[in-house]
This record gives sequence, structure tokens and C-alpha cells, in this order.
Amino acid sequence: MNLNTRQASYGADEIGLICGFHFDVRQTGREIDSGSVVNWLQQDQRQGFLWLHFNLAHAPCERWMRTHLALPDDFFNMLRDGSSSTRIEHIDHALLAVINDVAFNFNLVSTDVSSMLVYVHQQILITARAKPLRSVDQLRAAVKRGEQFHSSLALLVHLLQDQADILSRIVRNTTGEIDDIEDKLLAQRGHDNRAELASMRRTLVRLQRLLAPEPSALFRLLNRPPDWLQEQDVQDLRESTEEFSLVLNDLTSLVERIKLLQEELAAQLNEQTNKTLFTLTMVTVLALPINIVAGFFGMNVGGIPLADHPHGFWVLVAFVAGFTGLAGTWAFRGKRN
Repeated sequence: MNLNTRQASYGADEIGLICGFHFDVRQTGREIDSGSVVNWLQQDQRQGFLWLHFNLAHAPCERWMRTHLALPDDFFNMLRDGSSSTRIEHIDHALLAVINDVAFNFNLVSTDVSSMLVYVHQQILITARAKPLRSVDQLRAAVKRGEQFHSSLALLVHLLQDQADILSRIVRNTTGEIDDIEDKLLAQRGHDNRAELASMRRTLVRLQRLLAPEPSALFRLLNRPPDWLQEQDVQDLRESTEEFSLVLNDLTSLVERIKLLQEELAAQLNEQTNKTLFTLTMVTVLALPINIVAGFFGMNVGGIPLADHPHGFWVLVAFVAGFTGLAGTWAFRGKRN
């Protein structure tokens, strides 16, 4: 089994349920399987709320959700469209969202981004993805550690906070790498880091493009929150959205900083190229007199001056040296001016 297949099927059961938790008021989450989920959904008096996390790479997953979960048609329309555009909508007393998140890689620190469908109701939170995601993995670890959640929206708030923490970690690590490049550049001992900077900038711009619409969508929702949302949930969601916005601002500043470093590297490269061209030009100018004299005296025609003079060679050497010295003095004086 290759790595991609192992990642796609990691932790999921036969219907694609990666994890399921049942939460009672003021109690920690209790892990349940798909059979227990069906029993809970069939109860007339449901206690607490559920969090179900699905793997869309499993073929039976969508069919099971259509059969047992009362999800709106818009959820399955988003599922079929496969759109990665971030959006959050209020539909039938529930929240339906497409959220982009950093992909989880088993052995590497990945900056790949993948999409996740989120459905939030008073008594259920459903998350569904095709590739493993880091923030969901951190939320699952928090639930297993025994953290308490008073509502399904509190789970979503924690998920968004984990998303902001992961993005902040990426920005922090990239900032450290850029600091090292900048220190070497200022100390005039840096190497050609243009390819490395270009790769960083391309990655950060992609993260910025995919994640930037999320705070705007959340703020539009918070301006007119649904009636079923608790006041504490709305406040927590607003704080997490503001935190995410600050991280995105840091990301934008980091992209601009990389751009300035690229411009500085390009300016240094142009300066180095100009120095090299000037040196080559000076060598050509200084060698010009002796080439001219050698050309004349190499014609093998009659009447060559100083041919019979006993000191003719040294006369020509003095003439060429003097002319070369004058040309060099004139050239370097022009450079100093």
C-alpha cells in the first residue's frame, strides 16, 4: 500500500467514519462507532450532541450520510462540486461551510492545502474531507485528552483556533528561515537564495489565497448570527476569527518581506554583473595599444620604423606602457567620478 492510499484510509471504518464522539453537558467526549450513531439518531429524546468526522475517499461514505443523516441538499451539492472556495452559509437553522486547511503528512511538515466540508447544527457537528488535515487531527487529540465542550459550535471554534495555530507555526518557521537569509545578506556572506525565497513566497501566496476569504465569511456571519447560537459561542467565534485575521496579516507582511529580499538579491546580482563587465572592459582597453602596435609591426612590409635602431624594442615598450598608463588613469578616474 503506497503512502497516499494509507493516508486516505487512515483510521476510517467500513463506511468512512474516521471518528465519532458523543458529548453530554459538562462531560468529556465519549468515542462511539457508526452503529451507536444510528441508535442515537433514532432516539426521540436526544441527549447531548455528536461530532462525526468522515473520510470522503471511501465510496460508501456519501451513501451512508444520505441514508442516516438529515443533511441539506446543498451539502451534497458542495460535495459533488468539489469547490475549494471558502464560504460559510446559514441554511435551515444550521451552518454549512467549506474550509481550507493545511494537509496532514505522516513524516513531513506539509504546507499543502486541502478542503473540508463542515455542517454545524445544535446537536451535531459533521466534518468531511478527502485528505488528512492537521487541525482536525489536533481537535481529535484534544477531545481524547478530555477537554470539555458545551456545544457543537464550541467544537468548530476549537477547530478554527487549531487552524490559526498551525498557520501561525508555519509563519513562525518561515520567519526564522528568512531571518537567517537576511542576516547572511546583510553580512555580505550569503549565497544565491533566490530559488529558496521563490519557493517560500509561492507557498505563502497559495496559503494566503486559499485561507484569506475565511475571516471575511465568518465576520459576515457574525454580523447577523443565527438565533440558535449561544452568546458565548458567538463571542468565542468572533475572537478566533480576529486571531486568524491577525495571523493572515502576519502572512501578508511576510510575503512583502520576501519580495523585498528578492529585490535586494536582484540588485546585488546586477551590481556584481556590472563590476564584472567593467573589469572585462578595462582589460580590453588596457590591452588595446599593444594589440594595435603588434598589428602594425606584424605586417611584414618594408619601411618598418626602428627596425635597425639598436634600442627600438625598448622604445616601443616605453611607448606602449606610457599609452596604457594614460588610458588606465583616464578610465579609473571616470569610474571614481
